[in-house]
Formats: sequence, C-alpha cells, structure tokens
Amino acid sequence: MMQQLYPTVNHPYSFELNKDFNFSAAHYIPSEDAGKCMRTHGHTYFVNLTIAGDHLDHNGFLINFSELKKLIHDQFDHYLLNDLPQFKDKSPSTEVVAQTIYKMVQTHLQSYDNHPQCVQVYLRETPTSYVVYRPKEFK
Repeated sequence: MMQQLYPTVNHPYSFELNKDFNFSAAHYIPSEDAGKCMRTHGHTYFVNLTIAGDHLDHNGFLINFSELKKLIHDQFDHYLLNDLPQFKDKSPSTEVVAQTIYKMVQTHLQSYDNHPQCVQVYLRETPTSYVVYRPKEFK
C-alpha cells in the first residue's frame, strides 16, 4: 500500500494510531436517481482508521493493529454489501459504509479497559473518491 496523507482530526487525546487496510466488495444503490450506481459493481475499498486515547494497555498499545483489520476485513471482504445484515435497511453508499465501520469499531473498543476511541474513518472507494466519517462528539 502506498504512503498516503489523510485529513487530520482534532481530538483531546495524547495518543493516536492509524491503521490502513483494504477490502474488495460489491454493492449497488437501490434507487432510480443513483444513475449507473444502481447496477451491481465492485470496488477495492481502502480504509484508514484513526484511534486515539490517553491510556495504553498492558502491551503498551491503544489496540493491536491486527485486531482492527480483522474486525472489518473479515466482515466485508468479497461480499455483496447489500446482502449483509449491517445494511438490511440502508443503502450501502460509501458514506453509510464509513459510518457502519465506525460503529463496529467503536462498539468493539468499548470493551477495552484503556478506553480508546475511534475518532475518524477514512474510506476510499475509487482513486478519485473518498468519504471521511467523524463522530460529532468523543465518548
């Protein structure tokens, strides 16, 4: 994966980690006004997760990098997103996928004693299009 610069997010935490990974998936937007995106098509999505916190765990981690990739990659890679339960009542637009990734990561982080927070999800759908999702407030 090539080195990339991402938008930064202001947060009150001492530590910040970023994890890059990708997954391949197909989707369609079930709406007449979505144009050609109404047809099933695929992407290699590139993800950058920004996790922040003030306290490290017993290993000196906010969270182990490999856990972040596994949490999302295993759920989405080589699937038709529209068929997944996470998108049962939602159109899997890039915006909605980014928000869903945030919710999955943040829910997972809540089980950690050191209380890391997901402060940004960067999701690139194509070489020229990406979405950034940030929660309005840090919990």
